[in-house]
Amino acid sequence: MSDVEYECEDGYALITLDRPAVYNAFHREMILELNETLRRARDDDEAYAVVLTGAGDGFCSGADVESMPDWSSLSKEEYGAYLWSVQNVVRQLRSMRKPTVAAVNGPAIGAGCDFALACDIRYVGEDAVLREGFVRIGLVPGDGGAWLLPRLIGEAKAREYLLTGKDITPDAAEELGLAAGVSSNPLASAREFAETVRDLPATAVQQTKQLVDPQQDFETHCERAIEYQWNCVNDEEHVEAVRAFSDGREPEYDREYTS
Repeated sequence: MSDVEYECEDGYALITLDRPAVYNAFHREMILELNETLRRARDDDEAYAVVLTGAGDGFCSGADVESMPDWSSLSKEEYGAYLWSVQNVVRQLRSMRKPTVAAVNGPAIGAGCDFALACDIRYVGEDAVLREGFVRIGLVPGDGGAWLLPRLIGEAKAREYLLTGKDITPDAAEELGLAAGVSSNPLASAREFAETVRDLPATAVQQTKQLVDPQQDFETHCERAIEYQWNCVNDEEHVEAVRAFSDGREPEYDREYTS
């Protein structure tokens, strides 16, 4: 893979969008690579969390218009198939059982913004910006942004940003609760978060993530909580965590990495 880098060290996966000359704007082949890389992270038994970032001074500036085909020459079905592949990046990030964290080190524009929004946690660089700028070029948010943003910051503020395409600054992102923090080194902050959740019982972490679902009603939530709690009760890492707490020591899980 030439435009998406993958590494798994120390118990978490790091996915880097690697077209720094264009602030990691993507072309069609890169989107296919990114989807494949996310599946690799999903299936990697040595990855207990996933960090997504961009090379150089950008996170992802959306689609690279210079490398895109003439959309008017495509059928609706062909265009829909391409857009589905971009949406599937968001779909995979949201459905990933492992915690995901975006290190937004620079511009996150359009679909790039949506990739960041789809992660569980975001750390934003001091010079970064998030922008749902679709309306500025006569498009609608096609990758999930108009669904994600209202659920993250509320409908009224989301409409303000979606309908104007104006920037969400680092300070605004933190104030709105969109960013876990503004950092001079967002990748370092993201790594620290990944290492924190990595060292916790994996089943509990993953099923806690699944419980955070604002779409479900309370009774469904409680039913799922019973099922997930039962899974945790019968999990070896839960047993070790309780034993370690009683012994006054750090738990020792059967992991490949050394924490």
